[in-house]
Amino acid sequence: MKTLHRMNLALLAAVASATLLPGAAQAHRTWLVPSATVVSGRDAAVTVDAAVSEDLFEYDTNALALDKLSVVAPDGSLVAPENLSTARRRSSFDVKLAQPGTYRIVNSSESVFANYKLNGEPKRWRGTAEAMAKEIPADAKELQVTRMQSRVETWVSNEAKGEKADKPATDKAFAPQGSGLEFIPLTAPTDLSAGDSSSFRVLLDGKPAANLDVTILRGGNRYRYKLGEIALKTDAQGQFSVKWPEAGRYWIGVSHSVRAAEGTLPTRRVNASATVEVLPQ
Repeated sequence: MKTLHRMNLALLAAVASATLLPGAAQAHRTWLVPSATVVSGRDAAVTVDAAVSEDLFEYDTNALALDKLSVVAPDGSLVAPENLSTARRRSSFDVKLAQPGTYRIVNSSESVFANYKLNGEPKRWRGTAEAMAKEIPADAKELQVTRMQSRVETWVSNEAKGEKADKPATDKAFAPQGSGLEFIPLTAPTDLSAGDSSSFRVLLDGKPAANLDVTILRGGNRYRYKLGEIALKTDAQGQFSVKWPEAGRYWIGVSHSVRAAEGTLPTRRVNASATVEVLPQ
């Protein structure tokens, strides 16, 4: 019986490892904020801050762990971030924008949560999918496993001379990565102004995610009492559109959960968020 239980743990770990992208609690919002979303010039570059906070875009909680940070250039190649650093309440790094076009900056993380009983006493465990089978005792009872996937991203553009960053979103940086939830811009996600409209498609494991709730929040709540939430839903093709009501930085968030029956594969929870900047008209 213990051998069978150990095999089940190994299976859960294998499945989680194959399909898992990152985990981040939504009680606090995670975000990436670039110093600018459109730059130009020979030495075009941006500095990106990364944090987890209660008050949106404020450094009031913790730095965001840059577990799986990737920067995708307009031609689809990967760009190495520079000068990575982590303080108590924020992480930061620099990105050089050598190519004209839009870059996709993504941070993902992954974790597995387990609840079980050992000798009648409730236990909790958190770690990687690979460590789960080794660290949870074979005689654990009432095992429940949750796979957490999370993705945080933003976009920045190098506006080359004679070109505008607001052209349709056609750069290879927008190619789906095919795992977890992700946003695919259908219109340019940079060089936005108040009154402009943006469209996105939400994918789950590379396929359109229909009928998901989308939350959009503007930063700056420290200086006002109105939260200003925009609530939307994805359509049958996983798409949604928003008309930006005023200038500011906006956080876009979406999540999805599938609860597994007891004794079957783990419960799966996935979420994704993105940051865009909207300038005055």
